[in-house]
Amino acid sequence: MMRAAFLVREGNSDQAFEIRNTSIPEINDDEVLIKVESFGLNFADVMSRRGLYGDAPKLPGILGYEVVGTVAKTNSNSTQLLGKRVVAFTRFGGYAEFVKTPVFAVSEIGDMDAGVAASLAVQFATAYYMAVDHMNLFPGDKVLIHAAAGGVGTILVQLCKWKGCEVYATASSNDKLDYLKSIGADHVINHQTEDYEKQIRLLLSGKKLKATFNPIGGTTFKKDLRLVGAGGSVISFGGSERTGKKWGILSTLNFVRQMGLMIPIKLVMTSKSVVGVNMLKIADQDPETMKRCLLASTKLIDQNIVKPHVGGRFHIDELAKAHDFLESRNSMGKIIVNW
Repeated sequence: MMRAAFLVREGNSDQAFEIRNTSIPEINDDEVLIKVESFGLNFADVMSRRGLYGDAPKLPGILGYEVVGTVAKTNSNSTQLLGKRVVAFTRFGGYAEFVKTPVFAVSEIGDMDAGVAASLAVQFATAYYMAVDHMNLFPGDKVLIHAAAGGVGTILVQLCKWKGCEVYATASSNDKLDYLKSIGADHVINHQTEDYEKQIRLLLSGKKLKATFNPIGGTTFKKDLRLVGAGGSVISFGGSERTGKKWGILSTLNFVRQMGLMIPIKLVMTSKSVVGVNMLKIADQDPETMKRCLLASTKLIDQNIVKPHVGGRFHIDELAKAHDFLESRNSMGKIIVNW
């Protein structure tokens, strides 16, 4: 038997989770079993807890996309991993003392810090897929990164600077702006006190952005589409603006309305593109891409090219507190929970 944190009801974090005993998963031929030391939080976890994420497991279920731990059991095609310390992408189930996952979703990490390693599976792989694997950025390209002090944003800023881009970054506090400057952002904007679209237009002086990386959606989507030029892309990988609204389905409908109706011929005429990114779907349907991004991300950390920031470490008994911290949007970088 093992312990796991089950999501038992939707809503506030202090009522949502229960630590329960449950069976250790049985692995298939293409899987490994990992004894978990830490797991990471992602905003999709908050969305799942709020009942806003369609792919979330049915209640009671175990959330969690990523773990750090030691391979405790393998099958014949993966014996070389037995006893190795790894980071792994999981299709839920990560909030547990043991988890199974496909071999392709595992990367050896040696003695890497658990918080740094936890950033690899979802946040770094997502950032790498968007900024390197999918979007071929070039030196001098101007890019906008929303929520840039968060886990994905922190990595995106550094990846885009590595690619030679001019980075415009938004965040919700002046402390975060100082942090973004310290990791290389060229222009920083507090979106709580300034109209980011207006400020970026002034900074661009008539030029356009090559790409925007947007985990917010809602009111920001149309602004981003106006800011990118011909050959540019709005890359959407979340909808955090939907959280915190109290009107249920009405808030969801308003969120969709704010993003507007997409007319493909208009994208053709303006030579712009809109790209949606969900690494869960990519891992399901294109595991080789997921593996490639995970291994490349590990290498970039080993080479000290990108340095993930660990913004909070919590004990399993503080899971609700960790969720609240992430949902408050006061956090920076990666949040992890330790068994």
